[in-house]
Amino acid sequence: MIAGGIAAYKCLEVIRRLKERGVATRCLLTAGGGQFVTPLSLAALSEDKVYTDLFSLTDESEMGHIRLSREADVVVVAPATADILAKMAAGLADDLATTALLATDKPIIVAPAMNVRMWEHPATRANLKTLTERHVRIVGPGEGDMACGEWGMGRMAEPEQIVEVIEAFFRSGARLSGRRALVTSGPTHEPIDPVRYISNRSSGKQGHAIADALSRLGATTTLVSGPTERPDPPGIDVVRVETAREMLTACQQVLPVDIAVCAAAVSDWGIAQPAVQKMKKQTDAAVPTLELTENPDILATLSHPGNQRPRLVVGFAAETNRVREHAEEKRRRKGCDWILANDVSPGTGTFGGDDNVIHLISGNGVEDWPSMTKRAVAERLAERIADFLEPRP
Repeated sequence: MIAGGIAAYKCLEVIRRLKERGVATRCLLTAGGGQFVTPLSLAALSEDKVYTDLFSLTDESEMGHIRLSREADVVVVAPATADILAKMAAGLADDLATTALLATDKPIIVAPAMNVRMWEHPATRANLKTLTERHVRIVGPGEGDMACGEWGMGRMAEPEQIVEVIEAFFRSGARLSGRRALVTSGPTHEPIDPVRYISNRSSGKQGHAIADALSRLGATTTLVSGPTERPDPPGIDVVRVETAREMLTACQQVLPVDIAVCAAAVSDWGIAQPAVQKMKKQTDAAVPTLELTENPDILATLSHPGNQRPRLVVGFAAETNRVREHAEEKRRRKGCDWILANDVSPGTGTFGGDDNVIHLISGNGVEDWPSMTKRAVAERLAERIADFLEPRP
């Protein structure tokens, strides 16, 4: 489904790449989209008819917009303009594309593309939140130069990213389709003053990989990430935060979910009263004393019994000695279902590295996993989560 934006030309490459992979496409073109790409070019690439008019007697007699909306395995909207996202959120159906979107019973993937100010507008953010709650999957956007001459978030995801999300949908069998997942990742930064902060060595590699793996299995996934240099995984709603308190608030706003994986390395303490201005070093002055305050316990909060507790809560225990013993005690203390324990001692290369050694601790005992890449850990965990929620026959 191609809406009216300059990024519509990228859809030609998406169709070509899907065709190379044996995926058949059928195109719906809005009036705005027709200003950027032609039905002829879409028909030539897709080798199928292109549909444009809700009130075409010929199209309705041959296919019908209801049948058209339901014959596909997945519906992709690219570019997803601010206008079409707003119509989807409001349930409007004033042309063929929006009517098909309202009538479909299939999974929907959208690739937003718009001016940075439109992307940041509260109305757009509210519409995206509504669509995410309805299990619409979002891929992108990216950051960069725009056709309007401005720079920022709003560039449509590149064709290979969109194709990757579509491939993942078909490859996974969508074992977690209809499930909602929350993943935390990265460190937190607890400010001392506007320049300095308390933090840790977490890179976010493991948490980001877990969010991506859950999304690939079909879960509608929200990633709440502390400051990292990791790119946003495709097809995932990413909320970026700085402090532990901001992370807790963001997590609570995502609830309810079926799955919560707390992979972030959250600072246990913050500064009670961060300085408003940069603290200057004074000659012969006493070394300043920092008064610490305990940060909220995100894992324990999400694990607390109640009607918003996720069905499965998974925590991490980064330890430097007696790894399994400390992790087992942490699971009991926090009240979570599973703990993934790992050794982050100097020399292991776990923090910032590509590999991990995991001990999965649950009420059924301990599973010792061999050394594997963090992506492999994420895929194995996602499959274990799917097995827990939907046991295989």
